[in-house]
Amino acid sequence: MGTPQFAVPCLETLVNGRHEVIGVFTQPDRPSGRGRKINITPIKEKALSYNIPIFQPDTLENVEVFENIEKLDPDIIVVVAYGQILPEEILRIPEHGCVNVHASLLPKYRGAAPINWVIINGEGSTGITTIYMDTGLDTGDILLRKEIKIYEDETAGELHDRLMDLGAEVLDETIDLIEAGKIQPTPQNHEEASYAPMLTKEHGRIDWNKSAREIKNLIRGTVPWPTSYTAYDGKTMKIWKSSVINSNKDYKPGIILEVKKDCVLVATGKNILSIEELQFSGRKRMSVNQYLIGNNIEANRMLGG
Repeated sequence: MGTPQFAVPCLETLVNGRHEVIGVFTQPDRPSGRGRKINITPIKEKALSYNIPIFQPDTLENVEVFENIEKLDPDIIVVVAYGQILPEEILRIPEHGCVNVHASLLPKYRGAAPINWVIINGEGSTGITTIYMDTGLDTGDILLRKEIKIYEDETAGELHDRLMDLGAEVLDETIDLIEAGKIQPTPQNHEEASYAPMLTKEHGRIDWNKSAREIKNLIRGTVPWPTSYTAYDGKTMKIWKSSVINSNKDYKPGIILEVKKDCVLVATGKNILSIEELQFSGRKRMSVNQYLIGNNIEANRMLGG
């Protein structure tokens, strides 16, 4: 059971290993983009290439869905970023339970957007956790955890791709241990739990009263979506890349201190943010150097508002 690109390596690993994948559940095809074209999910596309039976119910709270899964009679159900909660009746069907691949070091960052929030919150490491699923949200017993370092300038998109591959490795090892009867589930410490809610566009709005480090982390954590933004001269300015410059001086947060040929220096609540890549409404993403060819950004103007 899975939907986005993040789940594809896990499906590939299962199919190419010693296991038989007898069915794939994924979200229904939905329209997207300006043309509202119907797009199939990445998992459906991969399952079609393997000729695996595909199921796309609107909800799992359905007798017919339950009966379909019972007929399949799976030994185990693997869930990777599926996008629907599994009812207790389905959790009880497979003999060896339901295994979830989650992109954080549980119990930290339960929820829909752990990859974004570990970067936004300035964490130095994250990882993959496999768990036996229960009726809670990412609350089941831990099977395996593997930790990786988060790089200094790494974006959520870049971290996503590394965790996507790690997820397949950890899943493969988890399934082998379950099959060999060697898995040792460990209950989560719920007192250490934190939550990573789904992002909205509003999460990308920059508060210049925060420190330059916090703003840089927000920018990294919202690439490629929803991206961080502010306002300049009444126009939305998305910021794609930035760096922190230490400064002991006090300036009004949000004021443009200096416009150089390859960066825009902005005051924050602590230190200075150097904007290096940006994008204005209706324009392409580009470096500050590229944008300043034929365009102007003025010092002493306020960002935000």
